[in-house]
Amino acid sequence: MLHHRLADDETGEIGPGAHPHERTTAMTGTSGTAGTTPERHRPPFGRIAPAMVTPFHPDGSLDPLGAQTLATHLVDRGCDGIVLNGTTGESPTTTDAEQDRLLRAVLEAVGDRARVTAGVGSNDTRHTVELARAAERAGAHGLLVVTPYYSRPSQEGIARHVAAVAEAVGLPVMLYDIPARTGVRLHRETLLRLAEHPRVAAVKDSAYNLLGSARVIADSGLDYYSGADELNLPLYSVGAVGAVSTVANVAPEQTRAVLDAHTAGDNAEALRQHRLLLPLIDAMMGAAPGTVTAKALLRLLGLPAGPVRLPLVDADPELVGELAAALPSPVG
Repeated sequence: MLHHRLADDETGEIGPGAHPHERTTAMTGTSGTAGTTPERHRPPFGRIAPAMVTPFHPDGSLDPLGAQTLATHLVDRGCDGIVLNGTTGESPTTTDAEQDRLLRAVLEAVGDRARVTAGVGSNDTRHTVELARAAERAGAHGLLVVTPYYSRPSQEGIARHVAAVAEAVGLPVMLYDIPARTGVRLHRETLLRLAEHPRVAAVKDSAYNLLGSARVIADSGLDYYSGADELNLPLYSVGAVGAVSTVANVAPEQTRAVLDAHTAGDNAEALRQHRLLLPLIDAMMGAAPGTVTAKALLRLLGLPAGPVRLPLVDADPELVGELAAALPSPVG
């Protein structure tokens, strides 16, 4: 059973007892370039949150200083959130210790200016709870919890999995619905049920079901984030609050410009900016995994990235050329 807990403070800050949906004024990390545009809502995970790659040294070892440099670069260019240790961050091939070290490094670099969310998903509930507790100890601002993959649990099993994580920590939880990778979809009824928990705050939506997502947005109070860059503007237009974006690793300002224009009421400009990004989205997400293409472009741009780890393989020169040709011009 999911227990609903009332907020136990009047500070407007998101804490262990606060329901993130009801704390629309609660958000740190809005200083500098990341918070200058008027926003209709201030969600607890930021609004433009790159699903950040995990930089490695040439030998494949973790590069914490590179991660700090990349995170700072992204926040300086308008990102008010960072999501670490997700699929784009190569969580399947990084150890628990590496994930903890990465999280602490990025928090040290940008934790005072952006919401830093830690991916803690696995298909083992006990392990996910351990990762969630470790992320909380490290100082993460929120958690990304993917639907358990491969084992294809029932909706009841998914609900219990999420509830176990949410009950173990005092951080807001973002669900991650990506049935193409997990083999199971989060049903509307399950989402509405999970929305009753005070720490289940948001959904990263990679389900490609615009009608279903719009209905849950309308009925649940959950903060929806686009998890597919080609749907950033469509989802935002029906009530999503932001994007967890792979493309924002290499085009943060352009990704933000789409949502900024829509927020300002300039739908024509939002559509123009969206269309300018489509060739890059197509190039990055069509020919190879987003991790591979994002790292290839970051290396091309002179930013920390390093190689990918097997079983992924780095982009070949032909793909790098195609990716370079798709890079958009600066926002203007």
